[in-house]
Amino acid sequence: MKIITYNVNGIRSAISKDWLAWLQATDADVVCLQEIKATPDVLKDLGLVDAMGYQHFWFPAEKKGYSGTAIFTKRLPNHVEYGCGIPDFDREGRCIRVDFDEVSVMSVYFPSGSSGDERQIFKYRFLDEFGKYLTLLKVQHPKLVVCGDYNICHKPIDIHNPKSNANSSGFLPEEREWMETFIESGFVDTFRHVNKEPHNYTWWSFRAGARGKNLGWRIDYNMASKELEDNIKRAAILSEARHSDHCPLLLELEF
Repeated sequence: MKIITYNVNGIRSAISKDWLAWLQATDADVVCLQEIKATPDVLKDLGLVDAMGYQHFWFPAEKKGYSGTAIFTKRLPNHVEYGCGIPDFDREGRCIRVDFDEVSVMSVYFPSGSSGDERQIFKYRFLDEFGKYLTLLKVQHPKLVVCGDYNICHKPIDIHNPKSNANSSGFLPEEREWMETFIESGFVDTFRHVNKEPHNYTWWSFRAGARGKNLGWRIDYNMASKELEDNIKRAAILSEARHSDHCPLLLELEF
């Protein structure tokens, strides 16, 4: 099973940059999207997605042009779960999950705290409450992949300048500690499972030519439960895809 996660930073914008041709070329089984910033009714190109053989499930935010998640899948899921049952998070369309016989796949968009203290507090609350939700979910669905934009760099190797970003949202000690605890609770950072090299990032600021200089952050992950560790065939950052300020991340599982 080929799984891709991608924060598209607005699906309409991504489509305008030939995203659909890229999607067809990837031939992924499951595509998890974050920050879709749209409802499906506004997308005139969905017929092309249907023609590629994808079913698509959307969980947009109540606020127009903001946040939201979606999953495109070539395989019919046994079940689709919209949200996590926590109203403040579900209003922002933060997560959606599809369940198959051998694995459950979730697309999650963690909040950013970079806009100010209020959103940072909201982010800490999300980490706490959503983390507890995932702990319970993993009991029900032991073979679980939590894909998405976590808005957290786990370690200094995951950010281009750890010293100057020591007090930046996304690399704060509390956030990094949460990530460590989350992994220790029974998850595998699938990219680091196969690649220990530095200078591998998934997001770059639009400012100062950061992407061209590879001054990035690794904040997007395909986290797989420990029960799937032996099924990991391949994991890679697809940095050549340029439809967003993020790039997609691939995980291949073999069953």
